[in-house]
Amino acid sequence: MEKLYIELQKRANPINVGIIGIGSIGKGLVYQCHLSPGFKPVAIADIHLKKAESCAQFLGIPYTIVHTVADLKIAIQKNTLAVCENGLLICSCEEIDALIESTNALLPAAKHVLKAIEYQQHIIMMNYEAELMYGPILMKKAEAQNLVYTCADGDQPTVIKKLIDEITFWGFDLVMAGNMKGYLDRYTNPLKIAPEADKRSLDHKMCSSYTDGSKLCVEMAVLANALNLKTHTPGMYGPRIESIYEIFDHYDFEEIYKNKQPIVDYVLGAQPKGGVFAIGYTEDKFQQYTLGWFPPEMGPGPFYLFYRPYHLGHIEALACVAEAVIYGTARLKPIHGMKTNVFCYAKQDLKAGEEIDGMGGFKTYGLIENLADTTQPGLPICLADEVSLKRNYKKDERILLEDIVLNGQKEAFDLYLKAINS
Repeated sequence: MEKLYIELQKRANPINVGIIGIGSIGKGLVYQCHLSPGFKPVAIADIHLKKAESCAQFLGIPYTIVHTVADLKIAIQKNTLAVCENGLLICSCEEIDALIESTNALLPAAKHVLKAIEYQQHIIMMNYEAELMYGPILMKKAEAQNLVYTCADGDQPTVIKKLIDEITFWGFDLVMAGNMKGYLDRYTNPLKIAPEADKRSLDHKMCSSYTDGSKLCVEMAVLANALNLKTHTPGMYGPRIESIYEIFDHYDFEEIYKNKQPIVDYVLGAQPKGGVFAIGYTEDKFQQYTLGWFPPEMGPGPFYLFYRPYHLGHIEALACVAEAVIYGTARLKPIHGMKTNVFCYAKQDLKAGEEIDGMGGFKTYGLIENLADTTQPGLPICLADEVSLKRNYKKDERILLEDIVLNGQKEAFDLYLKAINS
C-alpha cells in the first residue's frame, strides 16, 4: 500500500474518475476521490439529477450540469466537475481513466460498462447485482481491450478476498470464506423495514434486500464465482452465534472440507459486527505449534479462524482503482464464470398472473445456489422485476424460470444467457 500511495502522490496527472450512481455509497465514492491524493472526480451521474448536483454542492467544488459529451469534455478541460443524469455521457469520454459503476440498476449498468470499454475506461464495479448477472461477459469484453475489470474494494467480497490472499500467502488452504451478518428476516419488505431504512438514509427496497438476505447471497455468489467456491446448501447455513470465536462449535470443518472444496457461508449476529472471516487449514506441524501460542479461540487445528473486524465501503474503495490504472491488476473478478447464482423463493403465497416486484420487494427473497446442483433453472433474484407467474406458488417455494412470463425484460435475460455461456 505504501508503494501505491507514493506512486499516486508523484503522478503528474491525477487519475480521472467517473462515477455513475450517487446514492449513499456513490456520494461516499465521490468524496473519497476528492479527498485521496492522486485521484480526481471529473464526472458524476445519477438518473435523479438533484442527487448528483447535491453531491457536488456537498463537496464545495465548481461544477457544471452537462447534457452532451462535448459539454462534459469542456467541463473537464475547465477543471470543473461535470454533473449529468445520463451515465452514458460519462462512459463516452476518453479523458476518463476509470469508471465506477455504483448504481443499483441491472441492464443499464451493463450498458454503461460496455460503452466505457469502448472508450478505453477501466471498470470498477460497486454494483454487485450487475456483476453477478453479467460479470463474466463484461470482464472478457474489457480484457479484450487490455482494460481491467474489477469489483471495488471496501465491500465484503473484496475485503474477504484480501483476507484469503493473506492466509494463502502464509501457506494455509482456504476452507470457508465467511461474512458476518447482523440481522436476517427473510420475510421483511420495504414497508416493514422503512423505519430502519430512514435512520440510515437508505432506499426502502434496497434496505429490505439487505435484511432478507438477498444482498448477502449476491455478494457471496460474486465471491464464489471469482474463487471457484460453492455453498453447501441453498442460502448457506448461517448459524446464529454471539461471537465469531464460537464458530468451531457450529461447523464440522472436517466434514465440510473432506473433498477439499472450499465454501462460502456466513454467521448471524456475531461480534464484531460488520466483520468478515476465513477458515484456513494447515497440516504443517510447526505452523500448528506456533499457532498454539495464540488464544485457543483461533482454532484447535488443523483448522484456524482468521477475521477482519470491519469493511469500510467507500473509504477503502479506491486502492483497486489505482491498481487497475497503474498496475493493470484486478482485486476481484469472475474468472471462473458463473458457478453460483441467487434464485427467487416466495416470501408469501403467490398467484398465477401475479407480477413479481424484484429484489428487496414484497414477494420474493433470494438464496445462493450452485449451478452444477441445479436440475431446473430458477429465476435469478436480480432479474425478478417486470416478470409475472404462470402458476401459483406457496410461501418459501423456489420459483422456476420456466414458470415466468417476461413483461419487458427480454434484453436483460438475453444478456444473462450470454454471460452464463461466455
